Amino acid sequence: MTDALKRLSDEGVAIWLDDLSRTRITSGNLAELIDQQHVVGVTTNPSIFQKAISQGSGYDAQLADLAVRKVTVEEAVRMITTADVRDAADILRPVFDATQGQDGRVSIEVDPRLAHRTEATIAEARQLAWLVDRPNTLIKIPATKAGLPAITETIARGISVNVTLIFSLERYREVMDAYISGLEKAKAAGLDLSTIHSVASFFVSRVDTEIDKRLDALGTPEAKEARGKAALANARLAYEAYEEVFSSDRWAALDRAQANRQRPLWASTGVKDPAYKDTLYVDELVAPNTVNTMPEATLDATADHGSITGDTVRGTYDQARADLAAVAALGISYDDVVQQLEDEGVEKFAVSWNDLLESTEAELKRLAPSEG
Repeated sequence: MTDALKRLSDEGVAIWLDDLSRTRITSGNLAELIDQQHVVGVTTNPSIFQKAISQGSGYDAQLADLAVRKVTVEEAVRMITTADVRDAADILRPVFDATQGQDGRVSIEVDPRLAHRTEATIAEARQLAWLVDRPNTLIKIPATKAGLPAITETIARGISVNVTLIFSLERYREVMDAYISGLEKAKAAGLDLSTIHSVASFFVSRVDTEIDKRLDALGTPEAKEARGKAALANARLAYEAYEEVFSSDRWAALDRAQANRQRPLWASTGVKDPAYKDTLYVDELVAPNTVNTMPEATLDATADHGSITGDTVRGTYDQARADLAAVAALGISYDDVVQQLEDEGVEKFAVSWNDLLESTEAELKRLAPSEG
């Protein structure tokens, strides 16, 4: 086994695990990953929790208590998920302290059914921050049009945010603007900016999945040549935008007030196409001050045979633009692809949330005490 994960960390890429379950917490597995695999953060989403609750018996004791109390399924889901996030945050607290709050973070998502409701998203973010009650929590807010002002207001209240479901370069710039606007409001309110953190989750593999599908439908040699390049190009140009925004005069004023840059986080980095190397979206997205959140299979693959050769992002911007231009020249609309991916992303998380509610309801019924 190589120590590719250490090399990745040394290059300035924070390794976060894209998974959480009660068993992972109670078995000591999460602590082991932190100790041995350089994991310094955790991300969750409704799909992850739905899978965790529907498998095994790790939640039975809490579910039985909730069933006795006859709580609603919505309350049960929040009690269960915030308990996991709180426990994971406690395990990661030494990392949080050692990195002055940059890492050691655990993310929890607002109800994805609120993705197009700004005020409800803000209220949910505040409620989640209160419920988990740990300084090393990140509240996940989707980067929809309605999500942007919610990001600003949540940051303005001093709550750290993981902005999720970013697919387009234009939307990513809007996300950075929303974060900076929130910091400016927080500064005006006299808040300590050094305690406010954020990551911007830029999705990777789904871009290749959708664009490759459209390229395969064309079937030309030019289309075949363009396969597997768009996702990396898109992410690399996002990093170029990050460098530009966080070296601006506007940012300099916040920097002097000890504000933290919003780090790009590479999400959806599990490779979907078996034709591609399974560590593609790790090896080729190495840049300082970034996060790569990986499913465990990708983490293990990187540990085993990842090829970390230094910065693979800076210096690639012209080629990245050429790769996206080649796709556009074949008649595939970038704007259409990224909007479709955002719409599908919100819908998938809403479906997963409903599945989570159904799984939890079934467990509550199974464990409910018999009357009499």
